[in-house]
Amino acid sequence: MKRLIIPFLLLTFMGCKNPTDLNKDGIPDELAIALFAGGDNPGAIKAGMEPFKIYLEKKLGIKVKYQFTTDYNATIEAIRAKKVHIAYLSPFSYVLASQKHDITPLVTIGENGKPTMYHSVIFTNNFTGINTMADLKAKAKQLTICFSDPASTSGHLIPRAYLTTLGINTDNAFKANIFAGSHAASVLSVASQKIDIGCSAIEYGIEKLERGNLVKKEDLKILWTSDPIVSSPIVIRNDVNKVFAEKLKNIYLNLSHNAPEVFAAYLKLYHPDYKKLSYIPVQDSLYNGIRKIARGIKNLNMAGN
Repeated sequence: MKRLIIPFLLLTFMGCKNPTDLNKDGIPDELAIALFAGGDNPGAIKAGMEPFKIYLEKKLGIKVKYQFTTDYNATIEAIRAKKVHIAYLSPFSYVLASQKHDITPLVTIGENGKPTMYHSVIFTNNFTGINTMADLKAKAKQLTICFSDPASTSGHLIPRAYLTTLGINTDNAFKANIFAGSHAASVLSVASQKIDIGCSAIEYGIEKLERGNLVKKEDLKILWTSDPIVSSPIVIRNDVNKVFAEKLKNIYLNLSHNAPEVFAAYLKLYHPDYKKLSYIPVQDSLYNGIRKIARGIKNLNMAGN
C-alpha cells in the first residue's frame, strides 16, 4: 500500500504549480496584482478595485486576483519575489523596486496627455505654537514628527529631503521620529495632537480626509508645500510576455473611454475631478528626478527593504 501512496503524493506535489508562474510563452494563467490598501478606508479601496478585476477577467480571459498590502515595502517585495505580475507603486517605491531593472512602468494617471501632479506638505496643529519652518527648526528637540510610509514619496522622501536642506537631520533632530503607516494616519495623528509635526500628500492625505469629514481644515496648519511631484506608476515584470503586456497596457489606456464606470470606481477615491483624467503611457525616465533626490540624502535606505 505504501508503494502506491508515496508515488501518488510525489506526483501530486510535482503537479502543483504556483499560480503566479508564467507558462512557456510568458503569459500568466492567473494575473496577480499588488497594491497598497492602507490608509483611512482600506475597505473602500478593495471595493473600488473590484469592478476592474471583473472587467480585466472578461478582457483577458483569465482569472485576476489582488494582493492588498499594508505598506509599500510589502508591495515592492511582492513584485520583486515574483508573487505578483503587476504592482501599483508610488514614485519613490518605484525607484526602490526598479533598482534591479526587472520591472517596467506601464501607465500613470494623466490629464490631456500629461502626468498629473501632487504635492507634499509639512504641517502641524494649532496647539504646538509652531507657525513657520524657522519655528520648527528652533524647537525641533521639543517636537515629535511622523512620516507616513518609508517608501512614500510625499510622506517621507520629499519632506525629508527638504528638512535636510534646512540642516535638519530627521534621524536625531527631533524628540521622536516615527512612521505612522499611511497618509491618513500621519494626518490624524497630528490633528488629534498625538504628534506635533506630520508629513503627507495634501491631495491624497489632508484634502481626502477633509472630503470625508475626518478632519477639518482649521485643525491643521501647513508650514511648507513642495514643488509638484509626478504621478505614480503601475508597473509590470519584465519576464511577462511582451504582447500580453502591451494588451494589458492598452486596456488601461482605453479604460476611461471604454468603461468609465470601472475607471471611476477606484480613481474617484483620490481624484474628485476624475472625469478629466485617464491612464497615459509612462517612461522610466520620468522618475529620474526622484532618484536624484533619494541619492542626495545621507543614510537613506535605498535597498527597498
